[in-house]
Amino acid sequence: MYDALEALIAAGKATPADREYAYAVVSKQNADTAGAAFARAAITGRVVQEKGLVAAHLVPDVEREARRSRDLDPQFRDGAATRLLGTLYVIAPATLLEHGDSETGLELLEELTAAHPNVPENHLRLAEAYVTLHDPEPAGPHLCFVLDQQAELGREDQQLLKGLLDEAGPLPCPVPPAPGARPAAPGTGSTAPPAAQ
Repeated sequence: MYDALEALIAAGKATPADREYAYAVVSKQNADTAGAAFARAAITGRVVQEKGLVAAHLVPDVEREARRSRDLDPQFRDGAATRLLGTLYVIAPATLLEHGDSETGLELLEELTAAHPNVPENHLRLAEAYVTLHDPEPAGPHLCFVLDQQAELGREDQQLLKGLLDEAGPLPCPVPPAPGARPAAPGTGSTAPPAAQ
């Protein structure tokens, strides 16, 4: 169910009804596996993402299920529950959370990125955390890594990357030219983000 919903979101075809249906299905299932708990956490998170403050009461459910998935198998899908939990702790208001805050979230994302340094999504979420916490400088190397791997990102993560590049300012790495742009002359590498596509 989670993978089907994510495929719809990646294609830009997911409707609020799709999210609600997926949530209705997984919220009735009680399988105690890392995969099931992660699916419940992620799909509930997608409902919160869609509805905003109206669904704020569901944030503790996302936290609980992500923690359970992590407890059962921290390596499930290269630490997907840790990535979700760390991002939640950084972005959600602390008053909605029971076990973490932005500092905890940042630590989780730093540890995950160190443990799985070849996963672009880890660097992207860590960069997002730094930028969200108004500390864009340490986000730079992570954004550079993601820029180099951006072909591996889905549409939604590509949009997040673009927004982070706009917020972070000049980067400490050469930025590839936008498709169709002329390459810079040698020795004149740009540090500006790529043009909007």
